[in-house]
Amino acid sequence: MKKEYDFSGGVRGKFYKPDVKLNLPIYLDQEVLAFIESIASKRESDISSVVNEILRSDMRLSKTMK
Repeated sequence: MKKEYDFSGGVRGKFYKPDVKLNLPIYLDQEVLAFIESIASKRESDISSVVNEILRSDMRLSKTMK
């Protein structure tokens, strides 16, 4: 690395996009993934939809327990 860098020609916020939404990867354990895949294949659906349904039902359950 250099001791100093020249940022005098730099533009602040040039690549900043305030409305960008990141979809971060989520890594499931093998056992959980196999379970979700089996549900998805039975429903002829994709894994993301099944995971979202399960999480939504947990959210509803959590709200009723409060």
